Amino acid sequence: MSVPLAYASIILIWSTTPLAVRWSTEGTGFAFAVLARMLIGVLVAAFMLRLGRMAIPLHARARRAYLVSGLGLFGTMMLTYWGARHVGSGLISVLFGLSPLVAGVFAACWLGERSLTPMKIGGMLLSAAGLALIFVHDGPSAGSNETAGVCALLGAVVASSASLVGMKRIGDDSPPLATTVGAIVVALPLFALVWFATDGTLPRALPLRTGGAIAYLGVFGSAIGFALYFYVVRHLEASKVALITLITPVAALMLGHWLNGEVIGPRLAAGTGLILAGLAAHQHGAWRVLQNLRLKA
Repeated sequence: MSVPLAYASIILIWSTTPLAVRWSTEGTGFAFAVLARMLIGVLVAAFMLRLGRMAIPLHARARRAYLVSGLGLFGTMMLTYWGARHVGSGLISVLFGLSPLVAGVFAACWLGERSLTPMKIGGMLLSAAGLALIFVHDGPSAGSNETAGVCALLGAVVASSASLVGMKRIGDDSPPLATTVGAIVVALPLFALVWFATDGTLPRALPLRTGGAIAYLGVFGSAIGFALYFYVVRHLEASKVALITLITPVAALMLGHWLNGEVIGPRLAAGTGLILAGLAAHQHGAWRVLQNLRLKA
């Protein structure tokens, strides 16, 4: 698969994932929803490996990659699913839009990338102002659950960005599907432990939309989406991979509004605009990056 096609596929999947996460927790606990998703994901990915007659590398670098990506997957998904119960699906994508900023800081520290230039720092400050505009509440109208959800999602952003840069630092060249299986296998026992600790019971019946969302996330959001993600991570710089989140928030906001009745108020629209402007400034030359991707196809 070409890098541009994989890149575009990730954008499509990530635009629909936040709403699917919200739907997958309706009528069941968040821990069961993410555990079921991961079980489906690892089975589908393993089946695809089997069809492709690909082995799972077990050399030292591959094992380090599985460990780093698996721990990052657990932290990212668990915090996302917990926070998604209290935050709209569009806002989930907006918050994950901050990933390039966080990844840029990690990349500067761990990879020596030139990601803290004055322009990039200015973009960070502009996006921080947009985040503050969205979540500086007016007195008692703000619920503590929403604040806790936002904090959990910001933690998920940090976990995701750290895992991304850690994977780039390891530089493993295992097949993306193998990395997907390895990461999920590392994370699965942790997801199971959280499920046992928080609920530990199977739902008697799943609403059709909930079951469909879990299946979609297991196949596309996990098996296919993770494989494409690891493929792109291998071929692009960390900051360019994180650029994907510059594109997905607006699409996710619109989907949440049209399909889930989520309100896009003036403050949310203005704050999102500031965040996207900050990301554009941080990713100076973003359109040139996308053009280069197209030329490499």
